[in-house]
Amino acid sequence: MKVVLDVENTVTKRDGKLHLDPYESTNSLVMIGIQVEGEEPKHYTFDHIEYDCKYEYRKKDCDEIQAILDKTTLLIGHNINHDLLWIWETGFKYDGPVWDTMLAEYLLQRAQKQPLSLEAVAERRDLPFKKQDTLKNYMKQGMSIDAIPYEELKEYLYADLQTTFSLYYEQNLDYRDDVNRILMPVVDLTMETCVVLARIYQNGFTVNTEALEEVRTQFEQERAQLQNELQLFVRQLMGDTPINLNSPEQLSWVVYSRKPKNKTQWAMDADPYMSQEQFKRLITSSTTPVRKTKAEQCKDCKGNGTYYKKKKNGDNFKNASKCSVCNGTGYILKPINELAGLKFTAPSVKWHSANGFSTSKSNLEYLERIAKSKQMDEAVNFLSKIRRLSALDTYLSSFVDGIKTYLKPDGKLHVRLTQHMTATGRFSGRDPNMQNMPRGGTFPVKKVFVSRWNDGKIMEADFAQLEFRVAGFLSQDEVAIKEVTEGFDVHSYTAEVISQAGQTISRQEAKAHTFAPLYGATGFGRTSAEAKYYEQFTNKYRGIGRWHERLATEVLSHRKITTPSGRQFAFPNVKRRKNGTITDFTAVKNYPVQSFATADIVPAVLIEIFNRLSNMKSMLVNSVHDSVVIDVHPEEEAQVVSLIDDINGELKSLIDNKFKINFNVPLLLEAKIGVNWLDQQEVSK
Repeated sequence: MKVVLDVENTVTKRDGKLHLDPYESTNSLVMIGIQVEGEEPKHYTFDHIEYDCKYEYRKKDCDEIQAILDKTTLLIGHNINHDLLWIWETGFKYDGPVWDTMLAEYLLQRAQKQPLSLEAVAERRDLPFKKQDTLKNYMKQGMSIDAIPYEELKEYLYADLQTTFSLYYEQNLDYRDDVNRILMPVVDLTMETCVVLARIYQNGFTVNTEALEEVRTQFEQERAQLQNELQLFVRQLMGDTPINLNSPEQLSWVVYSRKPKNKTQWAMDADPYMSQEQFKRLITSSTTPVRKTKAEQCKDCKGNGTYYKKKKNGDNFKNASKCSVCNGTGYILKPINELAGLKFTAPSVKWHSANGFSTSKSNLEYLERIAKSKQMDEAVNFLSKIRRLSALDTYLSSFVDGIKTYLKPDGKLHVRLTQHMTATGRFSGRDPNMQNMPRGGTFPVKKVFVSRWNDGKIMEADFAQLEFRVAGFLSQDEVAIKEVTEGFDVHSYTAEVISQAGQTISRQEAKAHTFAPLYGATGFGRTSAEAKYYEQFTNKYRGIGRWHERLATEVLSHRKITTPSGRQFAFPNVKRRKNGTITDFTAVKNYPVQSFATADIVPAVLIEIFNRLSNMKSMLVNSVHDSVVIDVHPEEEAQVVSLIDDINGELKSLIDNKFKINFNVPLLLEAKIGVNWLDQQEVSK
């Protein structure tokens, strides 16, 4: 029996953010809408100011809803993850298959993203749909869902149910079409994963709030120290010129030692296609060097910044006036004959910005690498501190404040993972996005996540070099497969190549370069030593290079790429350039690797772990990139360790059976466990 489900619930606005889930104490379930295939839609009211939800009515409704769910063979919804959470938390049981019309639509788009709201999809497909303008107006007026006129709310609920059913039928026809049938294995995997992600959200990840405040203090203290150190740097570099390092324009003065003579003209004169030589000439003609300055006391106001105008009788006016000579600062900046700043030169017009030159994270990283290769210690120190200061600001706002904002009354962060936000299908995090955490095992925020049980532990099982191994499989590169099989340390090799080319680099620092060529990165814009590695990569992994050529041929011939799982990516406008490369080549190289690794293999293993944990108290609480995070019950540590060990031994057969392939590159889950998500040790076998 096929059933469409939709819920209406109140929403809480807290700390400037909307909270729609059932874990907010002020949120309540207003209505459940259900439509059984072939029948008229029904609604069940739980909390509305116009409706007296007496116990006997509610019990009768709940019994009827559960009876329908017990007979349901496919539960359909648009963004059904949300609906599942509400029915589970209300006490209803449903563990059967689902069909999310939003996710089904997303897969049909093949990375050609269009809006996925029910209204937007219905308009594109010309489906019957009741415009929600009136409903939106009520909410703009601050009216809660449970206060919207009862009959109107019911009418909109019924319309959504019927539109969702119509959309499901159309999608069903689409997936029966010869062109789309290949996507069905990915659809099945996506729907199964959707339920697991809803369970992860429901489980929640316990937060130690004291540890969270300790991390905040640690970050704030480091930030304050960095700000002080950077201001000293600025005095050395700029003289007495006051600099706000949060201003991209003023930071540009410090880094490039030049500023536009006329910002309006500067913005107009830059041509994105001009040559490097033309850009150099533009810099010479349209910018001026920034000189160090020395502050001298303003003689007009004698350093006060203000002065008193005189009345006719010689008395001072009551209020002081701002000195126009020094603009109220009390001092005058006199340029001295010494160039200010770090004296970098922007290498191409791509570095042009409206305020001068770009100070983006990637550009500052590039300049820092250049400075390291030329042993410009002062510049390295300044740029590394600037980047760290920016990172600390992000950590405090996105993670520390984000976790506090979305922490629920139950003491847990309910981790929200979505499958439709990225082009490749890999998970995206929301509220906050923990997928953006720095890689590696040293990020302090991770220590705030602990077990819900006394003496419980947190385990993280992480795929080793998953995307490189997937690239080895997809390309059948013999060198890559041999290195994975023999346990060759590719990161040490990267560090060795770059270091021998004249730029000393650690194994940890080299990780940023090791697999970058898989995603279309080249030696262009790198230091000469780094460029040497990118050249080495191409020569070493010739099978990957040949595979990239086959991808180019495939996408030019068919305007799309198909991965072993059946997932597809469309490139309708791809063209061959005069130099032989193709447009969108970075995405063409990147999408198959990233999607098959993290949108197909990781979810397949996540589902397997979820199923094997189903009879245990231990539970999944998160997934980041290519890892799985488990809250381990103190009585089940040995069982969970054994479970991961068993899955490790079965990874090949699991992937082979799931995708009907012969995955001939070894896969490995590396498990760590500890009292929190940060302080962990490798699991002993």
